[in-house]
Amino acid sequence: MSFLRAAVNRFPGVKSQLKRLRDRLLPATSVSSRYVEIGAARRDSESSRLAASWKASDLPARQRALVERQLKEYRSGASIDVFDVFTAALRRIDNLPANGSLLEIGCSSGYYSEVLDVNGLPLRYRGCDYSDAFINMARSIYPGLSFDVEDATRLSYPDDAFDVVVSGCCLLHIPDYEAAIAESARVAKDYVIFHRTPVVHGEPTKYFRKQAYGVETIEIHFSEPQLLDMFRVQGLEVLATFTLSENVDPRDSSKGNASRTYLCRKQSRS
Repeated sequence: MSFLRAAVNRFPGVKSQLKRLRDRLLPATSVSSRYVEIGAARRDSESSRLAASWKASDLPARQRALVERQLKEYRSGASIDVFDVFTAALRRIDNLPANGSLLEIGCSSGYYSEVLDVNGLPLRYRGCDYSDAFINMARSIYPGLSFDVEDATRLSYPDDAFDVVVSGCCLLHIPDYEAAIAESARVAKDYVIFHRTPVVHGEPTKYFRKQAYGVETIEIHFSEPQLLDMFRVQGLEVLATFTLSENVDPRDSSKGNASRTYLCRKQSRS
C-alpha cells in the first residue's frame, strides 16, 4: 500500500484523476461541501455555467431523504433549528391574519407547509420553485396545495398578492439577487421573510462554488450592510433578525460570519 501511495504521489495527474473518481463514487457526507471561492472576474461565467444546477432531476429525492428525517423528529417534538427560526419569525408578526396567505419562493418539495401544520399556524400555504422536478415532487406529496414553477427574479403573481412572502433559503443561489429581493417585495402585501441567508462582516459579498446534495452549484455570502441597504431600497423595514449559526465562512471558521433570517415589513409607498 505504501508503494502504491508513493507511486501516486509521484504522478499528480493520476492523483487528481483518482480523487475525481472517488468524489463521483462516494456519497456526499454533508449537504454542502468542497467550497471554492470564485474571483470577481469569473463570477458571471460560473454563474451562467451553473445556472441550472438546482434543476437536476435526481436532486429532489436526495434532499427529501434528509427532510423526511428532520420532519419525523420535528413531529415527535424535537427542536430543528431551521424550522424553529422560521416559526419564530412568523410569530413575531403582530396580528398575523387568520387564514392569511403565504407564498414560499424556493419551496423545494413544499415541506415547510408541514412545519406550519405542526405549529398550528393558520396560513394558506402556496409554494413555487424554478425546478420542475421539485414542483412535481411537491404536487405528488401535497396534492391539496398549490405549487407553481416560477423564476424568483420574474414572478408571475400580481402586486401585493400574498400577506406573507418567504424567500426560502434560495437568495444565496440567485446571482441576480437584487431582482429576487425586488420581486419578493412586490408580491408581498405586508411581510417578507428572508430565511437562512449567509452574511459576511467587514468584507464584500463573496461567491463560492460548492457541492450540494452531490450537485455543483453557486452559493453567495452577502455583505450584511449591503443586503440591508437592498431591503431598504425595496421599501422593506427589518423588524427582527434571527441568527441560525455563527462562523459559517467555509474557508475560515474564526471569522464572525453568520446565517440569518430577516423578518421585514413592507412600507407603504405614497
